[in-house]
Amino acid sequence: MSNRLVVGNWKMNGGLAFNARLLDELIRGWKEDASRELAVCVPFPYLAQAQAALTGSPIAWGAQNVNAATSGAYTGEVATAMLMDFACRYVIVGHSERRQIYRESDEDIAAKAQACLDAGLTPIVCVGETLEEREAGSTESVVLRQLDAVLARVGERAADMVVAYEPVWAIGTGKTARPEQAQEVHARLRARLREAGAGSIAILYGGSVKADNAATLFSEQDIDGGLIGSASLKAGEFLAIAAA
Repeated sequence: MSNRLVVGNWKMNGGLAFNARLLDELIRGWKEDASRELAVCVPFPYLAQAQAALTGSPIAWGAQNVNAATSGAYTGEVATAMLMDFACRYVIVGHSERRQIYRESDEDIAAKAQACLDAGLTPIVCVGETLEEREAGSTESVVLRQLDAVLARVGERAADMVVAYEPVWAIGTGKTARPEQAQEVHARLRARLREAGAGSIAILYGGSVKADNAATLFSEQDIDGGLIGSASLKAGEFLAIAAA
């Protein structure tokens, strides 16, 4: 069975003073447990702060994006070696905001996942459909296409990554996939991962997860935790979600 994992995605939020308070509250409020893990993925400028605050604690940290190249003329970009300098464990790749706003393709995301694995980082590979795709009955074909692009690139090393299902229509909208809707997609993803020899990795759900719906979502067989957006910026809410 997969270990439970809850990851906070701060997105483009935070500041030195705010972060210090939030990280301190998380450290004081999180109860270590061998069967579950808590992590935060912070903006690049705050990786040093996260490393300083969380080293020695049971909370892991990581980044929200990375470039697939090892170095070079890519102004504004960050390479895996730079993330390793700050002892990151996780990197979110293929978040729907990256796919939609920055036009990242399935191939771009697969290359990023491969770069993370090459460097010893754990990619959190995001997949998910838009409202239009769901209404057209294309959810399964969309998420499997996105996942298959990564599996084709990384092969057996898929066993060292995490997958996050985030229905685009549920991110930041207040709408959440019903537990049975989410479980249906997670089960299909699990089946495909099992075919690739990675059936035991964590599959997270992301999309307007809150303290009052987390327990119901996390009780589903193939939902191993959450990728949490805005709620991860409130220590009490984030800890309550993780405790679920």
